[in-house]
Amino acid sequence: MDPNQAATALDFSMIALFWRASLTVQIVMVVLVLASVWAWSIIIQKLITYRAARAEANRFDRSFWSGDPLDDLYDRLGENPRGPSERVFAAGMTEWRRSHRDDGDLIPGASQRIDRAMNVAIQREEDRLTRGLTLLATVGSTAPFIGLFGTVWGIKNAFEGIAMSQNTNLAVVAPGIAEALVATALGLLAAIPAVIFYNKLSGDADRLTGNYETFSDEFATILSRQLDGA
Repeated sequence: MDPNQAATALDFSMIALFWRASLTVQIVMVVLVLASVWAWSIIIQKLITYRAARAEANRFDRSFWSGDPLDDLYDRLGENPRGPSERVFAAGMTEWRRSHRDDGDLIPGASQRIDRAMNVAIQREEDRLTRGLTLLATVGSTAPFIGLFGTVWGIKNAFEGIAMSQNTNLAVVAPGIAEALVATALGLLAAIPAVIFYNKLSGDADRLTGNYETFSDEFATILSRQLDGA
């Protein structure tokens, strides 16, 4: 059969290229596909989490600034507040109540303890928000190199096949090169969304954390006025 006709008869679909590749290149392809699925699962989960956090923050802001007594709001939230803003508020209010003696007087240093309690709560929320983003950064930075390794290995095998067959016709070389290049394509397919969404989600997490810190400062100011009045 003419080499050109043989190349035309080959199946160049992704599945066919995968099965014709060497074991090493197949492993690289599988790793990159799994990395891409892993990255997209993190992306989707974080988008849902951040959207819920923004909605919860808006609801809580309306309740906090509604003019109702803060003690009533704290009692409504209960011992296990569900949202990030509620947990930051509950941390401050819990320390506020603990700072009162049985006779109603305040224990010295209440303001500093309240600030520390809310800062610890904010740090915990930040850890929750950013959990998994390092994995996105890892996929974004390593996937292209893993794909490049698969391509280099595949091209090496292609040239070894050329040397053994002693045929340099492009129709004979092209299938092996195509199989090798799939690894690079998969690496880029995994890396590009990971990098884009890592930057976006990092910015979203910073904005949410900044909002919690702003609320903490406003809440501490309100409690400070009450402490001064007391």
